[in-house]
Amino acid sequence: MTHRPVRTAILGLTAAAAVLTLGACAALGPKHPVGNSAVPQPAKSVDLNRYLGRWYEIARYEQSFQKDCEGVTADYALRDDGSISVLNRCRKPDGRITDAKGRAKVVDAASKAKLKVSFFGPFYGDYWVLDHADDYSWSIVGEPSGRYLWLLSREAAPGTAQVDALIARAGALGYDTAQLRITRQP
Repeated sequence: MTHRPVRTAILGLTAAAAVLTLGACAALGPKHPVGNSAVPQPAKSVDLNRYLGRWYEIARYEQSFQKDCEGVTADYALRDDGSISVLNRCRKPDGRITDAKGRAKVVDAASKAKLKVSFFGPFYGDYWVLDHADDYSWSIVGEPSGRYLWLLSREAAPGTAQVDALIARAGALGYDTAQLRITRQP
């Protein structure tokens, strides 16, 4: 009695599983912005005290966790333990308001522009302030893979010139601005 067919089948299934796993990793792995294989780095340091407060989302790369979200805001506040509380809010088409509460921590003490944020217990994702206005009136947020991008403003409805300038700056950082979805604010 030979075990060769069984072993061949197992090896074949193992190889197929490995190919599928690698393919999935490639599909989910870094997707750097079109035309730019370099990871965008923060342009300047962040004064966290000035960054705290309310931000209005002006545009974003669409994500499943933000599906059908308009009127998106993000509120940041310093916690007693030195971390940052995060409250993301969005309005659904039926008028419901949904909240996502999280926590952020600085991971680059020198610039304070690289943070990790968590909405699900011990799981943290990158949150990099790639650029911001000197007066903290706008901010561009992303992360190393290039899959996420948010353009934020202190005003719910900044003028067209500011929106165009934010989109142009995101493009200069290497992001494909054709993928941006403009967020409607009430």
